[in-house]
Amino acid sequence: MPLLDYSFLSKILPKAKIKKSFRKAKSSYLIRVRFATSLFFFGMGFCFSTWASRIPDIKSMLHLSEAALGTMLFALPVGQLFAMPISGKIVTKYGSRMISIVGLLSYALCLLLLGVAKSEWQLAAGLFLFGFFGNFCNIAVNTQGVYTQQLFEKPIIGSFHGSWSLAGFFGALVGLVMLSFELNPLQHFAIALGFVIILVITNYKFMIKAKSKQEETKSNYSLFKNPDKTLLWLGVICFCGMASEGIMFDWSGVYFKEIIKAPGALVVLGYTTFMISMASGRFLSDFLVHRFGAKKVLIISGLVISSGLYMAVLLPYLIPCMIAFMLVGFGVSNVVPIIFNVAGNNENVPTGIALTVVTSISFLGFLLGPPVIGFIAELTSLKYSFAIIGIFGILISVLVSRLKIFN
Repeated sequence: MPLLDYSFLSKILPKAKIKKSFRKAKSSYLIRVRFATSLFFFGMGFCFSTWASRIPDIKSMLHLSEAALGTMLFALPVGQLFAMPISGKIVTKYGSRMISIVGLLSYALCLLLLGVAKSEWQLAAGLFLFGFFGNFCNIAVNTQGVYTQQLFEKPIIGSFHGSWSLAGFFGALVGLVMLSFELNPLQHFAIALGFVIILVITNYKFMIKAKSKQEETKSNYSLFKNPDKTLLWLGVICFCGMASEGIMFDWSGVYFKEIIKAPGALVVLGYTTFMISMASGRFLSDFLVHRFGAKKVLIISGLVISSGLYMAVLLPYLIPCMIAFMLVGFGVSNVVPIIFNVAGNNENVPTGIALTVVTSISFLGFLLGPPVIGFIAELTSLKYSFAIIGIFGILISVLVSRLKIFN
């Protein structure tokens, strides 16, 4: 693992505190750094969940079919793809701290573009930019997470992703409140933007400026010129997990509205139960890995994902579907923290770059899964779409059982 230069602590800590007790001041500051990093993860998750909570309304407002919605959602991964070749270089050049700040604010601003969309092309353009800036935000904030982890002896990566998931639940809850007050998506998104601005202003000073020495000396690593096969397979596993996660974000509300026929505001129940389960699972992730080992946890997680999706297909009723979505949430909760931690310990590639490689591959699943669902649903039905995605959970279990890195 690369080591961080901790000298920046002595430059930031007040001199009075250093004279009194440098160790105590350092400990307090590190706790604040961890809290700030968690809140940036929270802000990133809140932006996405805010958009996801209003997808059914925007679908209705623009009179979109499943296929049309799928086409619109495809603009998100296209934006991600356009940002992917340059995001890692930009983060390396200007630092993950600066890009985290600019990226999160830009990510939130894109919500307004989605809120003012009056036509399909405007929605597609907004989603393209949402995906573009989302990629920068994701790479930079996750790099901050890696750096913060290196300041602590105990595993804390899972808690950062737990904060992202908790933001998903919070975003769904806010969405429910906005629906109850009959606020339109633009009004909802403007309030969300204000919240993110406050979050950034109160926490940006505690983001880490330090860089990894190993990353500075080996920053020329390229996924395309010199790919590490282990990282590629880790990315594929994460791809499967995040594809399953992505359809829950974008299609759970639609599934509850059109398949379950949930009345009124209850359409967000599936999304809400999924997010509660995923957030809880991610906060438990570090403990489960310590207790049972990464390999066993991932294999079981893959099977749980598939079980949940197939249960939703076979039992399309309110209570069984809520339980099914909770199973999916718990299953996907462990995939990203474990895979990112394993990738970060790669001996051949610097931590920050390894994380960028795996993130770039895995988020394609997160962003490509939902639009594919729309096309399959148009040809068959939404139930069959969920059944096909259920295969990904089985694939996770198979790949993990075969990879030597988990032995």
